[in-house]
Amino acid sequence: MQVIMVISSFMIPLVIFYIVGYGILNREKVYDIFVEGVKDGFRIVIGIAPTLVGLMLAVGIIRNSGAMDLVSKMISPAAERLFIPAEVIPVILIRLFSTSAANGLVFDIFKEYGTDSKIGLMVSIIMSCTESMFYVMSVYLVAVKVRKPRWILSGGLLATAAGVIAGLVIAGFMV
Repeated sequence: MQVIMVISSFMIPLVIFYIVGYGILNREKVYDIFVEGVKDGFRIVIGIAPTLVGLMLAVGIIRNSGAMDLVSKMISPAAERLFIPAEVIPVILIRLFSTSAANGLVFDIFKEYGTDSKIGLMVSIIMSCTESMFYVMSVYLVAVKVRKPRWILSGGLLATAAGVIAGLVIAGFMV
């Protein structure tokens, strides 16, 4: 274990030195290329900032208004027939929009039920098997300027459903 810690502490500087050395050997202006990359990064951040602010605002409003609790209560009878505990529903729904907000819900579940409980395992696996789909869509569609996002939403929802099912099934086998 100690060997892995030593190796990992040297990996990032080693990769940076390799990239800089490779650029110098190929007679590239490494620093100028780095500065151009940083400028491009800032342009992307400025371009997607309004989208991110809007998304964070919407998640905050949904979470604080009680709308999420209302939707969860409406969905829970059908979800429980599919063996989805009511406590997991808000995590699944918020996870579609925001990882940090979903993490807050997961930590609340950990405090109440424990990390090794069936519900704790479910939300842990669901968080690792899914993505904040609407966040990713809004950021990457704006940043990359995708003009035909035809299958992005349906593919993202299908992948999220697969992650949720995997979380439920795997946690069911573990406990």
